[in-house]
Amino acid sequence: MNEKYIARSGAVASRVLDGEIVIMSALDSTLFSLSEVATIIWQAADGRTPLSEIVQRRICTEFDVTPEAAYRDAEVFVDDLARHGILRVSNQPIRDDECDVAGFTVGSKVPSTASKT
Repeated sequence: MNEKYIARSGAVASRVLDGEIVIMSALDSTLFSLSEVATIIWQAADGRTPLSEIVQRRICTEFDVTPEAAYRDAEVFVDDLARHGILRVSNQPIRDDECDVAGFTVGSKVPSTASKT
């Protein structure tokens, strides 16, 4: 199994409302209300901890679920949020300076669209 590392994107707004985390993508304004398990994954998405470790140490210890089933469900959740630009996914650890902000990697040059007159 290839490891997946996940990190929260900088292109989101998130708040805790009535004990649930609600996330809005700045890219497409999609809203997500996270379940208890999804909240655990979101909070653990530091870019350095593999998804398999998050599942094993955080989900399987708190819920009556097999590691295989929990990992499959976590992958579906992670892939869905990644499609909306809410999570970044990589096969290697993600450095803090690689976090996306509105589609641009921090530290990268933003292409200029202005012309000189």
